Amino acid sequence: MTRRVVITGIGVLAPGGVGTKSFWELLSAGRTATRTLSAFDPTPYRSRIAAEIDFDPQEHGLLPQDLRRMDRAAQFAVTTAREALADSGLELQGQDPARIGVTIGNAVGATISLESEYRVASNDGRLSLVDHTYAPPHLYNQLVPSSFATEVAWAMGAEGPSAVVSTGCTSGIDSVGHAADLIREGTADIMFTGATEAPISPITVACFDAIKATSTYNDDPEHASRPYDRTRGGFVLGEGSAGFVLEELESARRRGAHIYAEIAGYASRCNAYHMTGLRADGVEMSAAIDAALDEARLDATDIDYVNAHGSGTKQNDRHETAAFKRSLGEHAYKVPVSSIKSMIGHSLGAIGSVEIAASALAMEHNVVPPTANLNTPDPELDLDYVPHTAREVRTDTVLTVGSGFGGFQSAMVLTRPDRRTS
Repeated sequence: MTRRVVITGIGVLAPGGVGTKSFWELLSAGRTATRTLSAFDPTPYRSRIAAEIDFDPQEHGLLPQDLRRMDRAAQFAVTTAREALADSGLELQGQDPARIGVTIGNAVGATISLESEYRVASNDGRLSLVDHTYAPPHLYNQLVPSSFATEVAWAMGAEGPSAVVSTGCTSGIDSVGHAADLIREGTADIMFTGATEAPISPITVACFDAIKATSTYNDDPEHASRPYDRTRGGFVLGEGSAGFVLEELESARRRGAHIYAEIAGYASRCNAYHMTGLRADGVEMSAAIDAALDEARLDATDIDYVNAHGSGTKQNDRHETAAFKRSLGEHAYKVPVSSIKSMIGHSLGAIGSVEIAASALAMEHNVVPPTANLNTPDPELDLDYVPHTAREVRTDTVLTVGSGFGGFQSAMVLTRPDRRTS
């Protein structure tokens, strides 16, 4: 019999809400955490807004030595893993460390540290040949994204499989999907998983400026992220992290764990079409949704809520709306669909895990978070996008999806364990 996998611990760092409780309070209240960029002077840039986290690492138990070694994204990952462990009530003492694994999703690596160190080594870009003697002793850790998984494994004492999954903006779904597969196949019993991203730096902002992917509503940052709205103008760059404890269902039940959700189905596809472009028919995302539902052995009509990618770009909103209609049929018009990026921005590789956390909490509270800033509906987009205000809905099964540069399309189905018999 295939082992079933459940979420028993959640930790979140997100704009406007440090910790899972604050994160959910922001979402359920429909508040936005997008603001004028403060990490550096945004004046030279086309998009001057971001969704930043007010994070004090020392308040979360990180030592000065840790901060010297760890990029901001690594700090996020360790912090959310610790919160998830505490939330799970799991006692690691007595567990076989070789049966505990780690998978972390990430898209752009240690961007902040690498850019900062390059500026030092190149004298702010003036030197074409950099002086390596200015490099810090921990630069290698910052160069290889695998260090994020290493830091979490060290913090948790995990000696099982360890990996970083980097598939663009679907990394946060794909890392959790990979972790669940490792438990299902019997390679691990416990997985610390999730995703982390701290991309808010001049190089990242400049790159998205160049392709005009980000919003330029600089005079109204609180309302700049507008998924599904006719006036949408791109996404708002964000940062964040979500961590989870995954366990085999029967083991979690035996220890009396609180179970947020079962990971019932997961699938990923690539459109092999364009690095950043999406076809309007949504066929690739639809294929991922169909495969995830098949693995979960659930019907489209079982879906109670769709946590959408909802980036606020015109091509994405059209693409995934078409995918929902293709996969869910008439039920697509009945099920609530919303985008939390309207409130916390787009944290690239981390957002898929942050959205899994939001989906699990929606099930926990039977509340669907809203799509903020949806004031002028786009007539081309005709589903129920839950504008402005959270909605009380019996939420037993949630579909969450992601879309990433490179053509990646991923889907995950979360459900209550009692909705499935095997």
